[in-house]
Amino acid sequence: MEYDKFGPEKIIQVYDPETGMRGITVIHNTNLGPGKGGIRMTPSVDVEEVYKLAETMTWKNALAGIPFGGAKSGIIANDKALTQEQKDSIVAAFGKAIKNIAPSEYIAGPDMNMAEHEMKVLVEANGENNSATGKPKDMGGLPHELGSTGFGVYHALLTALEFTDLKNPTVAIEGFGNVGTFVMEFLEKKGIKVVAVSDSKGTIFNEEGLDYKELMKVKEESGSVINYGDGKKLDSKEIVSLDVDILVPAAIPDLINENNKNSIKAKLIVCGSNIAMSEEIEEEFHEKEILIIPDFVANAGGVISSYIETINGTSEEMFMLVEKNITENTNEVLEKSKENKISPRKAAMEIAVKRVEEGKNEII
Repeated sequence: MEYDKFGPEKIIQVYDPETGMRGITVIHNTNLGPGKGGIRMTPSVDVEEVYKLAETMTWKNALAGIPFGGAKSGIIANDKALTQEQKDSIVAAFGKAIKNIAPSEYIAGPDMNMAEHEMKVLVEANGENNSATGKPKDMGGLPHELGSTGFGVYHALLTALEFTDLKNPTVAIEGFGNVGTFVMEFLEKKGIKVVAVSDSKGTIFNEEGLDYKELMKVKEESGSVINYGDGKKLDSKEIVSLDVDILVPAAIPDLINENNKNSIKAKLIVCGSNIAMSEEIEEEFHEKEILIIPDFVANAGGVISSYIETINGTSEEMFMLVEKNITENTNEVLEKSKENKISPRKAAMEIAVKRVEEGKNEII
């Protein structure tokens, strides 16, 4: 773990003998506001992992243009080995244990094995409605099912297109879940052709374009996009090497790696998923003039939605702010990248660091 001028400000470890709950919260930096970041529940989560995630949230929230610092939590437990009742009692114990910091210094949210139901349990035990976001609608929550992340990725893609000479581009989307489905829906409405989509079972590819409604129906009825009637069925891994203009990774980490990086034909990659490739590969692509929109620029729709939830805003306000902030930030990052001849990730980090140093993010 590295300590520097930005943090970490607090590392908190909590334990409840009654439930056996063991939890960690790292508040990395609060220059812009209370630390914001999700809680994951895994058997292996440790201080180092939580610290790295908390630091990432500092830069992500700064770049998203919202008044949140960076933080993250982990509960050390094997959720597969717990009954719902046991899990609820552990989550409630954690909610009580962080009472003195949440929501004044830390605002939680869903992450691995922690969803809307767990946020409800945590908030009820904590006693403060704003101690977490991602709550059920009847508690003032803005469900991620509204598509905030996918909507943001879509706007990052539209903005990035203006920095390329691509005309009538073709798009491939890796992952047809909570991010990929919405990206495709918005692209189709805009008249941009999606020619390939993948999920864990395989890839479906049709040069003429795929139909969003039909894909959704097939996925719902059969469990996979691979059963879409009209198109070539390929392996999941083949999505990255298709001859398309734009690739949108929207599911697994390290999708683009040492083994497949040289097979990429896309000229623009918009990272909907976290860590779709290493920073080293991003730099290599920059040298090759492949334009990359980094994850924490493109997929910040979720954290912007969290901010709107904390001020009791509406879904309309959320969509407006996601469009505004992601369009402006993508534009600022790509202008700086072009001007200073540095990769978009380096440009984005410089902007985020400057905002944290100045300690201000003005909304609207």
